[in-house]
Amino acid sequence: MKLEITKLVAHGLYREALCFFSQLHSTSLRIHKFSFPYLLKCCAKLKACPQGKMLHTHLIKTGIQAHLYTATSLTDMYMKLHASNSALKVFDEIPEPNINTLNVTISGLMYNGFYKEALGVFGLVGMRNLRPDSVTVVSLLSACENVKDGLQVHCLAVKLGVEADIYAATSLVTMYSNCWELVLASKVFEQVHGKNLVCYNAFISGLLKNGSSRVVLGVFNDIRGSSYEKPNAVTFMSVFSACSDLKYFQFGMQVHGFIVKIERSFDTIVGTALVGMYSKCGCWQCAFDVFKELNAKRSIITWNSMIAGMMLNGQSEIAVELFVQLQSEGLRPDSATWNSMISGFSQLGKEFEAILFFKKMQYAGIAPSLKSITSLLKAYSAMSMLQCGKEIHAHVVRTGIGSDEFIATALIDMYMKCGQPSWACRIFNDFVIKPDDPAIWNAMISGHGRNGENGTAIEIFNQMLKEGVQPNSATFNCILSVCSHSGQVLKGLDIFRLMNLDYGLNPTTENFSCLVDLMGRSGRLVEAQKLLEEIATPSASVFASLLGACKCYSDSKLGEEMAKKLSELEPENPTPFVILSSIYAGQGRWKDVERVREMMNERGLKKLPGCSLIGET
Repeated sequence: MKLEITKLVAHGLYREALCFFSQLHSTSLRIHKFSFPYLLKCCAKLKACPQGKMLHTHLIKTGIQAHLYTATSLTDMYMKLHASNSALKVFDEIPEPNINTLNVTISGLMYNGFYKEALGVFGLVGMRNLRPDSVTVVSLLSACENVKDGLQVHCLAVKLGVEADIYAATSLVTMYSNCWELVLASKVFEQVHGKNLVCYNAFISGLLKNGSSRVVLGVFNDIRGSSYEKPNAVTFMSVFSACSDLKYFQFGMQVHGFIVKIERSFDTIVGTALVGMYSKCGCWQCAFDVFKELNAKRSIITWNSMIAGMMLNGQSEIAVELFVQLQSEGLRPDSATWNSMISGFSQLGKEFEAILFFKKMQYAGIAPSLKSITSLLKAYSAMSMLQCGKEIHAHVVRTGIGSDEFIATALIDMYMKCGQPSWACRIFNDFVIKPDDPAIWNAMISGHGRNGENGTAIEIFNQMLKEGVQPNSATFNCILSVCSHSGQVLKGLDIFRLMNLDYGLNPTTENFSCLVDLMGRSGRLVEAQKLLEEIATPSASVFASLLGACKCYSDSKLGEEMAKKLSELEPENPTPFVILSSIYAGQGRWKDVERVREMMNERGLKKLPGCSLIGET
């Protein structure tokens, strides 16, 4: 009888094994005690809690629960059914648990998220004179929430002599990587002899998590050079992710060729990762070729990756075609599909299309996610659609997601851009404890500046520093812009010095651009020009800003230089010639005005007409 049940469980026929037991039990046949661990495993696999409790009752009646192996299996079953209290009761009733029982209990508590309790159970090792093994170490490492606990378990592994065990070493690599201690993870990895693919993959995942994508490619080459280990789907996914981060298109293509060479085809997971890599590297044609090659192997995740890739590369029309094709092939767009369409259109500046797809999503009965709501709020901000933004705000309040920092930041940005700073302040003030994320502070600073409330913007910046929130480069862009528009040159210069001296931030091109704008608006054109020369690759907006300052202070010489630079960057933009013409007109240089107009005619440029947008509030 025991052999029949064992065979059924070995072949994954869990339901059949339980039915077979019921038949035997109904005929009053005696069941071998070693059959019950297999039956308890069936209950865990099927998430069949009632059947598990019935078996537990039978074990108590027959006295088989006292058998250590059965009691251990019973503890394991309850842990996997998320009934940790019942599992601990069974564990407490075991008179002399062995190390296997302890390992099952520790890993079970970990499985249910009780990390501290798992470490507490380990304290029984000394009380029961049990000797931990590598399985104990692996279980404990999973429970470590900080590097201090991890170091203690590492010391235990050394004391037990299991630190060289491949599974213990792999868990140490994972633990150190999760605690952002990449140096320690690398040391452990280097000391492992006979590395297997699981160990390699754990190290690669840790490198990715810690932002060391370049090293991932070196480790992958080590795997390729190994005669014992061959990369699998997990390896390829990590390598493609690293190529995406680094924009290493050529390396990604080489890995693609390697896969084709050794496997001739790839599964859905690897194919989807390859689609994502090509898309993020800017080669949507290659991504599309892989997508078409997958054909019947495409999952909804593959479709979502391709649609998002098309949007990322500005191919919104093809993305719409794919969206329609997806439905025609019998698949139903999920939340991620809709998010890709809405956020894609929003990022491309196609707000009407974003709003249209949001309405279609609601009609399809799909609840909007946080990402789709933030994308929609961005679209409403761009179009100053205050009433629609208020409707989304009402939805946020009804669904109780207003405390989410991303949503709150998007709402603040929307109200600020729609000219309602008081509403933005209400949302910000709802946070009793202000967020540490500088994004929400940046939205407040730039929003007040946009609405002419420069004094309040500076107060918010000072409050941010007082509460110990670390500003980023975007924060300094916001506050420098405020100083520029309010004419506070000295204040702006002081703030610019803070970047490196107090916060260790190296000024970016955008930061220098804001400083050039500050100098230009205050009439310090010579200083602004010198500062502009220090910028490695100045953007068109910097030249446009300084050109505007030349118009304000009637500096035709510098204006000519800025107009020339701007026209080289944007040859189809008539603005530099229009502004230069205005400078000449202000100085009464009508021949030069005529000359500039002739230049515009020769280039086929026309002054852009003005326009207004009126919306309901």
